[in-house]
Amino acid sequence: MSSATLDEIDHGILYALQRDARNTTIADIAEEVEVSASTVRNRIEELEESGIVEGYYPKINYERANFPLHVLFVCNAPADERENLAAAALDSHGVVDVREMLTSMRNIYIEVVATDTQDLTEITNDLASMGFEIESSEINTNHYTRPWAEFAFKDGEDA
Repeated sequence: MSSATLDEIDHGILYALQRDARNTTIADIAEEVEVSASTVRNRIEELEESGIVEGYYPKINYERANFPLHVLFVCNAPADERENLAAAALDSHGVVDVREMLTSMRNIYIEVVATDTQDLTEITNDLASMGFEIESSEINTNHYTRPWAEFAFKDGEDA
């Protein structure tokens, strides 16, 4: 995708969506970025169509949902196979997120959810059989996020 030129209104909309897309109304965003609700609605549609906004996802607390093992695997994959392996991993049992890193080593991060240690062992074996070299596996306890500050609406202020 070619890069898009975003203005302060687009930035403000993105900031509001990152902060809480589920509980923020179009009217709330319009008030925050000082434009009409129809402008916000049109801008969001453009951001989605251009691929800048790729989707809206719930943040799940897997432990509270009775899936106690939430694990991050740090893996190596051959550079020429990394993209295909990442796509294949995402289709594997227990895998909920795959990130490709632009490094030669430790270049794939795979987030998995398992019901118990036997399930985790099967997931580990599946990933290894696909061709991933597992460097480490870390149990996630918490995950914190925030909107990117550069998207905060500045109301014409000097940066």
